[in-house]
Amino acid sequence: MNHRLDGCILTPTGWVRGTLTFGQHIVAIDGDAVHAPRDGDALVLPGFIDLHVHGGGGADVMDGHGAIDTVARTHARYGTTSLLATTMTAPPADLEHALRDVGRAMAERPAGAARVLGVHLEGPFINPGKLGAQPACARDGSFAELATLHALARIRVLTLAPEVAGHLDFIRQLKIAGILPQIGHSSGSYEDGVAALDAGAGGFTHLFNAMSELHHRKPGMVGAALAHAEYAELIPDLLHVHPGAIRAARRAIPKLYGVTDSTAGAGMPDGEYHLGSHTVTKCLGGVRLPDGTLAGSVLTMDQAFRNLASIGIPLHDVARHLSTNAADYLGEHQRGRLQPGAHADIVVMSPALQLTHTVVEGETIELVDA
Repeated sequence: MNHRLDGCILTPTGWVRGTLTFGQHIVAIDGDAVHAPRDGDALVLPGFIDLHVHGGGGADVMDGHGAIDTVARTHARYGTTSLLATTMTAPPADLEHALRDVGRAMAERPAGAARVLGVHLEGPFINPGKLGAQPACARDGSFAELATLHALARIRVLTLAPEVAGHLDFIRQLKIAGILPQIGHSSGSYEDGVAALDAGAGGFTHLFNAMSELHHRKPGMVGAALAHAEYAELIPDLLHVHPGAIRAARRAIPKLYGVTDSTAGAGMPDGEYHLGSHTVTKCLGGVRLPDGTLAGSVLTMDQAFRNLASIGIPLHDVARHLSTNAADYLGEHQRGRLQPGAHADIVVMSPALQLTHTVVEGETIELVDA
């Protein structure tokens, strides 16, 4: 049975004011092309795609035992239609425990949940001097360890520090294996970043955070990203990155995409939660370690949309930053866009940019305030 949504629909070629018809996939989009939405239009947008999410609804991906189901259901209620389950730097046994659970959820999407597209392995192959909120379990890249994990759940993205000895060759091996190497938690130089991109690194993890900073005589990893990257992820909670830095990244990086880097506290009241082996505190719109270090976020993608719109980014570009660019990065060309034949992954927002509908592969999701 097909369903219909009316409003101003964002298609790959621009806005159409009319009707979108869908089953599990989009069947048709009918209406008139318009330059932009007008006051009072509902916005029918591609579903949000989050390539860096640790937790939500009180659950952490590292918990196993069905935690990913809670995470995926929580974020679906805020507009995320697909995601990468993101791990923490941890001992091998803990990572295997988490990935078994993710692999189960990937095999069959739980009802009411976002589609889990795979794993973002954030570490453990990072610089121990640039942990940020990661536990102190960093180690050198091991293809044997990676193969064991990959057999449990498909790893799509892997964050690593390219300046660690042997990691440029590791990046080349990852590319051959079909895993996207991503630069992050790194103290490397600008030159290290350029060498990593030349070796096949695909992008940068939470740009500006947990990486060597930009100085005009020592550009660092941030300089390498701004000068050379096609893709990079960024956390638009307006705590991790100043709006001015977001604007600079938009001008420099053609396919910048937003992620939540959210933790168990997303969608939950203020209080204490866990992030891997750490205890973190949610308060004042963020989440921190006891020493005050930002430890991921409690961002949801609908709020990310409002945040980016609030700093003056046009709505069609906001949607691209939260859906299309991430889909393209993964090669998921039937997601992140509204066109006939694509998965029916859809969000609808009111003129005030409040979420009113989430549809995942044709299933309408019950929202938080429903």
